[in-house]
Amino acid sequence: MKKWHIMLVLSLFLSLMTGGLASAHVTVLPKETTQGSYEKFAVRVPTEKDVPTVKVEVKFPLDAVSISRFEPKPGWSYELTKDDNGKITGVIWTATGEGLGPTEFGEFYMQGKVADNATAIQWKAYQTYKDGSVVEWVGAEGSDKPASVTKVNAKPAGAATDSHGHTAPAANAGKADSAAAPSASGEPAAGAPAASGAPLYLSIAALILGALSFVVSLSRRKR
Repeated sequence: MKKWHIMLVLSLFLSLMTGGLASAHVTVLPKETTQGSYEKFAVRVPTEKDVPTVKVEVKFPLDAVSISRFEPKPGWSYELTKDDNGKITGVIWTATGEGLGPTEFGEFYMQGKVADNATAIQWKAYQTYKDGSVVEWVGAEGSDKPASVTKVNAKPAGAATDSHGHTAPAANAGKADSAAAPSASGEPAAGAPAASGAPLYLSIAALILGALSFVVSLSRRKR
């Protein structure tokens, strides 16, 4: 019975560790934005293999977003893909050096306008490794290789959009709401508390320590 308990604890521990590794997907930030706004997007790419990531391709859903600007990244070049009308449909970043190593991640920045009637932006990404293998991040939510999705919120009632696509809050909006709301760039407004992953990390650490204590306790009883 004691051996069964020990195996159960160790299995739980391993599932937590492997679950953390499996969650390291290619993602596009921010996770939420607003209809009609100009936004700066960050494509976050972690390397999950023992060989470097050397190419990253992202395709844009033209019915939800129009990307027009790209920030240069040292050590990488980029090329654009376009349709027959000249609209930018995607971008391909290619490493000019070693790329992103096994313990590294990188962020690639781009800017564009969110469609006025968009409800979500699904980003299809293709990650190429130095050994030639390609990971396609195009699946549905909950799949092994999901596409990153940015939720698009409706414009606040009475909000106006200026000539640059920036959404201004309604005149009667409360100060408390404006302090907590995200800015047009997707960053928290000044004074708004930043979200933290500390509670999750503390919970996992507490669970691991509890499991180890349980194993030590069983070992002592066996003696």
